[in-house]
Amino acid sequence: CLTGSSHDFLVCEFGLYIKLRAWSLLWIPCLPLLLIHIYIFLFQKGLTPAAPVHSNKEDPATQTNLGFIHAFVAAISVIIVSELGDKTFFIAAIMAMRYNRLTVLAGAMLALGLMTCLSVLFGYATTVIPRVYTYYVSTALFAIFGIRMLREGLKMSPDEGQEELEEVQAELKKKDEEFQRTKLLNGPGDVETGTSTTIPQKRWLHFISPIFIQALTLTFLAEWGDRSQLTTIVLAAREDPYGVAVGGTVGHCLCTGLAVIGGRMIAQKISVRTVTIIGGIVFLAFAFSALFISPDSGF
Repeated sequence: CLTGSSHDFLVCEFGLYIKLRAWSLLWIPCLPLLLIHIYIFLFQKGLTPAAPVHSNKEDPATQTNLGFIHAFVAAISVIIVSELGDKTFFIAAIMAMRYNRLTVLAGAMLALGLMTCLSVLFGYATTVIPRVYTYYVSTALFAIFGIRMLREGLKMSPDEGQEELEEVQAELKKKDEEFQRTKLLNGPGDVETGTSTTIPQKRWLHFISPIFIQALTLTFLAEWGDRSQLTTIVLAAREDPYGVAVGGTVGHCLCTGLAVIGGRMIAQKISVRTVTIIGGIVFLAFAFSALFISPDSGF
């Protein structure tokens, strides 16, 4: 960069700026989470300012608000560190470069919203079990996820994101070829009998775009059984389900929006290895917080 032209120097400086900004953005979800944990810890220990005599009636509402905020920040943090550089991220990024961005975003967000709601329902169903058991089981799962992500991140090659990108590109290319082949086979119809399969197909396309369906199905199938789905289930088992649902949806919306707007550039500037390591740290932070927050606190 130092020996090149002024234009090359500016491009290099801009690339370095993007990398530093991308690195700093990865820590944004962690800071509110840390502050909320500190506040809840002080709240439990009675170090908050003295409350008036009638404060006993407001305690349940205060705990509910804290529970929602804690669940919201926890969900959005987990989703961001899990989805950046993930398969669903690259699916949205590549499809947005080929097709209409709003259509791809709508299809992907519908799939991710449905998956988040299903995951929250699965997690909330475990509330029939006493909270003390689900709390510590979920804590153990977070510790396992965190250790596993740290190991994967430390062993991961620096080009892991590029390999994932190429894999998704090959898969989408295969899907496009299958779609074109099916379209050619169904196109002519049977002229002798006067039947044709193109008429119902065209009627169907008048209502729903095939790109929307493709983004919806690919994202839903890629997300099913993914780490973010499992962590959403675990979070819903121990946190406020409404906070988890809203936080998870907002986290997916942020990641998918970034993928649609500039997914390729972000994938080149943010290391998947770094995201995985930071994700492991965030998961271990959730597990570590169980040492200070009681299962019966409602947070």
